[in-house]
Amino acid sequence: MEELDVVNRIHNAGSWVIDNRDLLIEYAINIVAVVLIMITGSIVARVVSKTLNKMMKNRSIDATVSDFLSTMVRYSILAFTIIAVLGRLGVQTASVIAVIGAAGLAVGLALQGSLSNFAAGVLLVAFRPLRAGEFVDLGSVSGTVLHVQLFSTTLRSPDAKIIVVPNGKIIAGNIINITREPERRTEIIVGVSYDADIDVVKKVLGEVIAADQRILADKEVIVRLHEMAASSLNFVVRVWTLNADAWPVYWDLMENFKRALDTHQIGIPYPQMDVHLHQIKK
Repeated sequence: MEELDVVNRIHNAGSWVIDNRDLLIEYAINIVAVVLIMITGSIVARVVSKTLNKMMKNRSIDATVSDFLSTMVRYSILAFTIIAVLGRLGVQTASVIAVIGAAGLAVGLALQGSLSNFAAGVLLVAFRPLRAGEFVDLGSVSGTVLHVQLFSTTLRSPDAKIIVVPNGKIIAGNIINITREPERRTEIIVGVSYDADIDVVKKVLGEVIAADQRILADKEVIVRLHEMAASSLNFVVRVWTLNADAWPVYWDLMENFKRALDTHQIGIPYPQMDVHLHQIKK
């Protein structure tokens, strides 16, 4: 009896297969197509991503930009691959996209701050107002850029402090890139006493400038009386140097100006206070 039942089940299964062979063939073709689409999409995403990353690095594009863009391209290709797979399986992709959009809106409302930082990170990567290795002033903080990431930017301050700044704050404020240009102008204010001769002071300061080989000779050098202040004549000195020499030149000029002015007996004023004592007669 049991053997007869088994035979009947096998017969029924065979009949069902024969009756639905077209449907089974269609499902098999769809499954094979889905597997091929997934494999092809993954290979294409990986190859395109690596090729794009290599091309951008060969063109000396910043590593942060190349890594970010290549990653975005890879995930974009994978997303289109998944949509193609769902369409092949008969799923209404329009409904799936609508569900994903609604979920994205809910997540976006819950993570407004993080998404604003993400959007700011995309802008920083796209427009590149700062790059890794550059020294920037962001208003409240300044330092050398270490990493420009999606949500934040990492700086190292001159005293070796690590500073992490949200990208949203960077985009919302002023970005002063100090080391982007190869040359830089240095300005120094030199105050001398009112009894000093203007022409002599300009000559003395000019001789000190001419003796420094780091100052660019093809750029304009300015030594002019800038202000007649309350207790001093203030001269402005403006010179151009290579960016890397800016601070050493500034400090050396300050020291050499003081020595040269002392040699020529040109006084440098300093704040003074006169105290008058009046004796009260009893």
